[in-house]
Amino acid sequence: MVPPSPSPSSSPSRCPWCGDDPLYVQYHDEEWGVPSHDDRHLFEMLCLEGQQAGLSWITVLRKREAYRRAFHGFEIRKVARMSDADIETLLGDASLIRHRGKLTAIRDNAIAALALQKEVGSLSDWLWEFVGGRALVNGPASYRDAPASTPLSDALAKELKKRGFRFVGSTTVYAFLQACGFVNDHESGCFRFRQLKATTVGTTAQSRQRLS
Repeated sequence: MVPPSPSPSSSPSRCPWCGDDPLYVQYHDEEWGVPSHDDRHLFEMLCLEGQQAGLSWITVLRKREAYRRAFHGFEIRKVARMSDADIETLLGDASLIRHRGKLTAIRDNAIAALALQKEVGSLSDWLWEFVGGRALVNGPASYRDAPASTPLSDALAKELKKRGFRFVGSTTVYAFLQACGFVNDHESGCFRFRQLKATTVGTTAQSRQRLS
């Protein structure tokens, strides 16, 4: 269960990147950095991070519900069955980011995710192996000190690309790792850093698990 969030006006302890936009604050307080083990959610977040390329995250966040409607709630099997004609139709949808490559990548990523599930059983289990099964605890003093990419994200991006995933560069992958709780990059003074740290035992050393 997610602990109750302090209101934006009453708590100075949030990571400042979320500002005071209610949608962004809710995302920061309830989702960002929470370890995810759900294949559908992980697939959704990986695809949405790819949609962000060249844009701000809040732009994608505001379009999230539209993407869920367009892509069958990110149900992997349903997305994998989408046709080129389906994608062509979505290019006319102003509620989405109308970039042919990005929209097609969601369908292609679903196909790759299905193949991975068939091979190893679970997208979640495969991803968590990269951090030894535990979230890495960083807690930078300032969010500006967090890296844009790491050897961990380099390695994961390389593996994803080999398996047919698209729009999964190292910077995109590191943002995904932060968002889905593989790493805790909330600022050390943020109330969510303390809450999430209390539920994990990981250390930055574990990022070496799948780098050899």
